[in-house]
Amino acid sequence: MNLRQVDLNLLVYLHILIEERSVSAAANRLALTQSAMSNALKRLRDLFGDPLLVRSGSVMMCTEKALALQPQLEHFLTLAQAITTQEQDFDPSSSEHTFRIMANEFLVASLLVPFISEVLSAYQGINIDLINPSDVTLSELEHGQVDIAIDRFTRMPASFHQATLWRDNYCCLTAKTHPLQQNLELETYLANPHVWLNRSGFGPEPMIKNREPQKLGWVDQALVQLGERRNIRVYARHHSLIPALCADSQLIATLPRRLAEHIITTSKAPLALCAVPFPIVPIGVSMLWSPLVHHSPAHIWLRQQLQSYT
Repeated sequence: MNLRQVDLNLLVYLHILIEERSVSAAANRLALTQSAMSNALKRLRDLFGDPLLVRSGSVMMCTEKALALQPQLEHFLTLAQAITTQEQDFDPSSSEHTFRIMANEFLVASLLVPFISEVLSAYQGINIDLINPSDVTLSELEHGQVDIAIDRFTRMPASFHQATLWRDNYCCLTAKTHPLQQNLELETYLANPHVWLNRSGFGPEPMIKNREPQKLGWVDQALVQLGERRNIRVYARHHSLIPALCADSQLIATLPRRLAEHIITTSKAPLALCAVPFPIVPIGVSMLWSPLVHHSPAHIWLRQQLQSYT
């Protein structure tokens, strides 16, 4: 039997006919005319090569074939109902779900820790799996194996969904005694050594093989526009290294202000902030997710919760 040639509505009709054992009663239940139901029964008999229901006196009786089909029809219709029923809204108070979120150490500390603390205390069935950017591939995010990636993103597949969590300006982080704190001039900025920090996007961080300024990020691209170049002495990938690197040296770290303020707050090092002495475009921190999970009620809830913490 070629399934493409079968009107699956006939299976619904047969299920009701077996239950009612009456053409007229089945027609009423399905809001069909009696002639339409009689025609459906004829088509069913042709389809199965069996009379299915036969009259015995004033009632209709099911054939052995019809009785054998009944449990299969019930299973089929239950499955069809489950497939076509819209997914219920996500209820975090009764659901058991683990969300996998990619974020760097700064975003975990400043955004996710407060979020996680509240979620864990309010919802016993919700768990969070935090993943480092270096441990995530584009393929894993694309296939929905990672729910959300949070970071600064420049180039992403057009099919991905993205929402900005916040925008931030840059500032300079140095030791309190650094000359830049007393003389906020571009000449002072360029005359001193710098620490370069990068941990945007995801996947393994590439080696710094080609130190062309335009390939080093927003700060160095802005300096290129002025025809200048900073003296980078240290290339770092972890925010937690910045206090120790800058506290007892002449190093300048040019960082998003929210990150710099986080370092000042959480570190006992004698550090201070000041403005960047040249124009630089603010950065945006976004969350990114696959179209495969975009309509998931659980994922929608997660996105709404994260946006409420920014």
